Amino acid sequence: MAKIAIDPKDRPRVKAECLRLLVTLRLDPARSRFISGFIDTYLCLRQEELQVFDHLIHTEFLPTEQEQAMELTTSWKEEGIQLGIQQGIEQGIEQGLKQGFHQGEYHALKRLLTRRFQTLPDEVLARIEAAPIEQLEQWLDNTLDAATLEDVFRSH
Repeated sequence: MAKIAIDPKDRPRVKAECLRLLVTLRLDPARSRFISGFIDTYLCLRQEELQVFDHLIHTEFLPTEQEQAMELTTSWKEEGIQLGIQQGIEQGIEQGLKQGFHQGEYHALKRLLTRRFQTLPDEVLARIEAAPIEQLEQWLDNTLDAATLEDVFRSH
């Protein structure tokens, strides 16, 4: 479909006719969804084309065809929403793990420095809080060999 040279003004009609053909074939629902997903992927319409597409469905399709077409297009949207939700969950988990790791490094460095050097000045705490994870890791390593608090924050 991507290789077919469809005149841009005909794209909404081609998609509508593909959908009409699909609903008249009376395939099982899984095959219909698969084919409709293929059509939707390779003949993705811009916003202005979608308006023409919707108009064609509502004016040129028989009522039963309209209903079946709307069910298919609704399933596209639902599958897209579900995919979006899944991707959002995965990104949230990834960000949560990174943030949790960062917080763990922050707390470990703060605890280690407090144990080695007792009370930490507010500016040191602020510096640790604002540091990226790579910097926290470097400071944790520096803590092992540091004789003073200043040694921890020196670049090596």
